Amino acid sequence: MGRSPSCADDANVKKGPWTAEEDQKLVDYINKNGHGSWRIVPKQAGLNRCGKSCRLRWTNYLRPDIKRGKFSEEEERLIINLHSVLGNKYGDQTFYHLVQ
Repeated sequence: MGRSPSCADDANVKKGPWTAEEDQKLVDYINKNGHGSWRIVPKQAGLNRCGKSCRLRWTNYLRPDIKRGKFSEEEERLIINLHSVLGNKYGDQTFYHLVQ
């Protein structure tokens, strides 16, 4: 039993930039149903995308809790301080635990 093929191998799914209509379909679906299994989201939401593409679009661009804009002075100080302690070699979980 191995991994299923990636969506890059599927010639039937749309690739490239997302349209505003696709974004809205994804947002509407997740607001109503939650994401659950990302594999079923595209079909249920009426999108011709793969689950991975939907997950990445939601996680990186569409989630309502994404902070946009400039860092505050406090956030900037925290980042500089943590970088002086950790350098460039830190994992997401290490960083998360230090800022909590």
